Amino acid sequence: MKLLKFPKNNPLLALSMGLLLFFSFFLYAETLATYNGIESLSLWVRNYFGPFYLYLGLGCVLLLIGIAFSSWGKIKLGLPADKPAFSRLEWIAMLYSAGMGAGILLRAVQEPVFMQQNPPLATAVSADIIALEFTFYQWGFTAWAFYAVFALAAGLALFHKKLPVATSNTFATLFPIKTKSFWNNNFLLFIDVLTILTTIFGLVAAVGLGASQIKGGLNHLFNASLDYRIIIALVVLIGIFSLISALSGVNKGIKRISTLNIYCTVALLFFVFLQSDMLLILKNFLYAFYRYVVDFIPLSLAIGKYNPGEVFLTDWTYYYWAFWLAWAPFTGIFIARISKGRTLREIIIGVLLIPSLGSFFWFTVFGQSAFELIASWNSYEGEFGNVFTSIFVFLENYPLQSVVNGLVILLLMSFLVTSVDSAIYVLGMFIDKGNPNPSKKQRWMWGIILTIFSVGIVLLGHAKEDTNVLTAVQKLLIITSLPLSLLMIVMIGIWLYDISKIKKA
Repeated sequence: MKLLKFPKNNPLLALSMGLLLFFSFFLYAETLATYNGIESLSLWVRNYFGPFYLYLGLGCVLLLIGIAFSSWGKIKLGLPADKPAFSRLEWIAMLYSAGMGAGILLRAVQEPVFMQQNPPLATAVSADIIALEFTFYQWGFTAWAFYAVFALAAGLALFHKKLPVATSNTFATLFPIKTKSFWNNNFLLFIDVLTILTTIFGLVAAVGLGASQIKGGLNHLFNASLDYRIIIALVVLIGIFSLISALSGVNKGIKRISTLNIYCTVALLFFVFLQSDMLLILKNFLYAFYRYVVDFIPLSLAIGKYNPGEVFLTDWTYYYWAFWLAWAPFTGIFIARISKGRTLREIIIGVLLIPSLGSFFWFTVFGQSAFELIASWNSYEGEFGNVFTSIFVFLENYPLQSVVNGLVILLLMSFLVTSVDSAIYVLGMFIDKGNPNPSKKQRWMWGIILTIFSVGIVLLGHAKEDTNVLTAVQKLLIITSLPLSLLMIVMIGIWLYDISKIKKA
């Protein structure tokens, strides 16, 4: 079929697909050995580079705040006359849906409750506030700073240097793409292949987890025991809707579904908020946010009483930072693509602050309401411990269960669709020689590849029940995030140099 024919003379596509098939073969033929190898290597990365991730995250946040409030913040992403292509609400909806997505539903109740029951810090502050503060920390400024750095670097290459969309082009000042050399060609190819593989593994993990949560919700709601085939059906359905959305383009499918996500999320948020202790939620939201801002630097450095211990950091913070880093190139490029015409100050404040505050209020509403439920029970037997069913167990305590749970399942689906359709679009841009509006052939190709690979991983995970293949793919992101984080330091230096030249011009 001509529509699905792979582009000729495309080393980026050939190498990416070759490595993906090579990894898939070993994952199938030597599942246990591959899983153990990924587990060991991911732990090694977190053990030896975890503190480096903390320093990098803090550095990115402080750097962006400094730029936002400097004269550089007035620089526009694009020409001075360029106007934003999307309204502010549409812009925020798309960047939030691509950057967080289904994770806020997966962790809405489970994570704050875990932090309350197992306080990571020993301070004079109550367990409720510590739980909220640490949840804010893991979903807040640092995650979005990683995204924003990549977005601004990619936006500079795309809209100022007029280079094609590619992570490698953020290094164009140091390694000009017109300079033909073995080192230049292979180094830049390595960067783009790493980005593509990391994006694919990240999407597979997200789709697998999201589909598993939908299955868990259906099992819980209908007291059923649906098997893995329902996950496969859900993955295929998500793939179909994502492809339809990606084929419609940014201005239609992606924008509309992202906006729908925001409306449905706000509706669910206020459904819980209006039936809970609103004054207590607002009070604890403000106090936890205050503690988060005041404690941000010691938290980010894990020093003194703000050090939760190596085991906790390895299981939670290092993992989260590696995960955000792994998603940063794909999410950053997508944010850059939709941010033309906005100033650096607006982008930095918009990306750092608005989604963070939205997440903080979300976790406060669900977390504090769950704390109140636990207090009314006088005991806690791990009711919210299962990450796949915790939000459904939580919503059993509210009216209109069938309607609300249906909304949660719809939200899970739509968040996954917006993550996958954004990835289809970005991967299409990469392979279509950086075209910001990739051909429909590219979007078809990536939509089918992502769906097939996701189904394959789910099948393999149930064919080889002695290992958790989906977990292995997630932990693979920790490994691929290490070279990305090291390259990120070089990229920041290049970006600052290029911005200084624009300011002087």
